[in-house]
Amino acid sequence: MRKDDRLIFEKSVEGRKGFFFEQEEIPVLPLEEFFPVEWIRAEDPELPEVTEVEVVRHYTNLSRLNHSVDTGFYPLGSCTMKYNPRINEKVAEMEKFSELHPYQHPQTMQGALDMMFALQRSLAQISGMDLVTLQPAAGAHGEYAGMRIIRAYHEKNGDTGRKKVIVPDSAHGTNPATAVMCGYEVVEIPSSERGRVDTEALKKVLSEEVAAIMLTNPNTLGLFETDILQIAQLAHASGALLYYDGANMNAIMGKIRPGDMGFDVMHFNLHKTFSTPHGMGGPGSGPVGIKAFLKPFLPVPVVEEDPSSGKVVLKEDYPDSIGKVRTFYGNFNVLIRAMAYILSMGREGLQHASEMAVLNANYLRVKLSGLLQVPFGGSCMHEFVADGSVLKKEGLRTLDLAKALLDFGVHPPTIYFPLIVHEALMIEPTETESKDTLDAFVAEIEKILQTAKQNPQSIHDAPVSTPVRRLDEVGATRNPVVRYHK
Repeated sequence: MRKDDRLIFEKSVEGRKGFFFEQEEIPVLPLEEFFPVEWIRAEDPELPEVTEVEVVRHYTNLSRLNHSVDTGFYPLGSCTMKYNPRINEKVAEMEKFSELHPYQHPQTMQGALDMMFALQRSLAQISGMDLVTLQPAAGAHGEYAGMRIIRAYHEKNGDTGRKKVIVPDSAHGTNPATAVMCGYEVVEIPSSERGRVDTEALKKVLSEEVAAIMLTNPNTLGLFETDILQIAQLAHASGALLYYDGANMNAIMGKIRPGDMGFDVMHFNLHKTFSTPHGMGGPGSGPVGIKAFLKPFLPVPVVEEDPSSGKVVLKEDYPDSIGKVRTFYGNFNVLIRAMAYILSMGREGLQHASEMAVLNANYLRVKLSGLLQVPFGGSCMHEFVADGSVLKKEGLRTLDLAKALLDFGVHPPTIYFPLIVHEALMIEPTETESKDTLDAFVAEIEKILQTAKQNPQSIHDAPVSTPVRRLDEVGATRNPVVRYHK
């Protein structure tokens, strides 16, 4: 039987129904009694008329078109698309969590507040920070809250001349965007030939005008910033604070802590590092960790223990707070998954996860070094960046390699980022993949490169086995179609 790829509207047949009500069970009331006339439709909405089984089959088949970590390898550098244990999903679905309502009185939610307080302490211990807020809804949102805290700190001290934020050229794109959103001018500093922050260039731009330095360690090249203690000393000597982008925590959990490196503020990506399925805009959670001297500026309400009663409370009495940054108190179900992950893994388990992430990345780095150029030598951390320029001989690009991987059931890695590597291919295998999977990935890339030499057009035409072939990305950008037309 042929595959039916029609839209649900195209399957509609007049008169078909998916469910039925007895007419007398439905009270018919004039809409004018409830809504202003200008809100009422002149015509009925155009909804598809299909049976229940047609709806079930249509959306089940659509779900099978999605690539996910449950169905294939996902070496997506910078996004940590690792497999997440199902037990954490089960815990998040427990009725005593899932049936809570954010409008309940805090006294009726002591268990949930206890869990959040325990998660805050766990994240503080893992990161070397003193305090953590769980409010921000995603990594970039956490960046925004963290930089707002830094700004509030400088303003409270009357240090209003600090208008600049230093960002390395290998930074995540959200870093400069966040700095600008918080009202700062971005000063970019170059990487050294070793792929790390050029400390001499840093010294030249540090001044009393700098509010903060934003960076992550390891950086987006997957390299550990070995001069981090010097960078922290330089920042603090100039009166600036040091902000840690927690996107790459997957490489260092249980091994080293940002707080011990000298960072003052950081965000976590619970949806990347601590077990929540990530991608397509959510769900996410970006808690922010701070050193104690920044406590007055935390967003309210603050989850903390009341020393008089011993209970966990939501405290609003923070006159220097940056205010609310999220409705209610963050993405609660994501917090549950993170706590379940931390408790089930323990200190040794988190450390082992980091070790395996680093081992897998270095294994792939060495295996692929003979096929693609790896511009920065030596060991990497949880990810590395390769250069696909070898394909230029056949008139192909890294984009073609990425598209061809789809035909092998592999989601391609991040490409063309970071910008400082030409034809970049950022590869992050994560700790959850086996040696067999990694070997198969190397063999697939080798086969693509061999095919490119023999028949480059076939790689340029890839993918050929996916539900949707290669798109005209320029045309889609310039002439987007965002609604269905008959």
